[in-house]
Amino acid sequence: MSRTSEFPEEGELVVSTVQSVKSFGAFVTLDEYGNKEGFVHVRDVATGWVKYIRDYIREGQKVVCKVVGVDTSKGHIDLSLKSVNEHQRREKIQQWKNETKADKLMEIVAERLSITAQEAHDRFGHLLVDTFGSLYAAFEQCTANGEALEENELQGDWTEAFIQVARENVAPPFVQISGIIELKCPGSEGVDCIKKALITGIETGGDNVSVQYVGAPRYRVVVTAPDYKTAEEDLKTVTNEMIATVMNLGGEGEFHRDGK
Repeated sequence: MSRTSEFPEEGELVVSTVQSVKSFGAFVTLDEYGNKEGFVHVRDVATGWVKYIRDYIREGQKVVCKVVGVDTSKGHIDLSLKSVNEHQRREKIQQWKNETKADKLMEIVAERLSITAQEAHDRFGHLLVDTFGSLYAAFEQCTANGEALEENELQGDWTEAFIQVARENVAPPFVQISGIIELKCPGSEGVDCIKKALITGIETGGDNVSVQYVGAPRYRVVVTAPDYKTAEEDLKTVTNEMIATVMNLGGEGEFHRDGK
């Protein structure tokens, strides 16, 4: 929801729309703050000397800027384009898109409850943000877990409609983690032994587990889950099962998490 009565904080990343480009800088409006005006000085457009400012920024463009100064008494917001790297830009744009979608979904929830979108935000929207971190995260969690609201002690005549809209419009969140498992089994039946260990692990994890051949005796085990805690637990269970199976058949196994 557009925060029309607030100013951004220094250091915050904001999505902005470029309105006017001059030789000395660019004037933009802040999409998340009621289209308040901000200014990007030419020295903050890009690293190094900027000969033609329009090589870096142009009218109508959506940009992600970092807030470098705020004067609420004068209404001045100073921004920097060069202080935002590509990863931050993509992450912020995705977050902004998610919250824009969440606002539209709240309108649907409000319509089903026969109230206005503003009333929906006032009654339970802000509470959802406080609980889940963002409105979109609340929709995601309700898609993945129908008890998410109840588990967080959120109750009311709005919860059923909220969960229904979430399930109709938002894909459940998921994370993926992986690691390398090394399985060795001597003798003529070594290949069958390793194959059995891998199959046993996959059957234990179900559809959320996959195995990729890296190069004997190494295999990558990939686990998909709603959150990192669950993923780590599932990965541990699956790989332990693989190692136990291969050891029972006279072999040996070892597992290493990616990045660890």
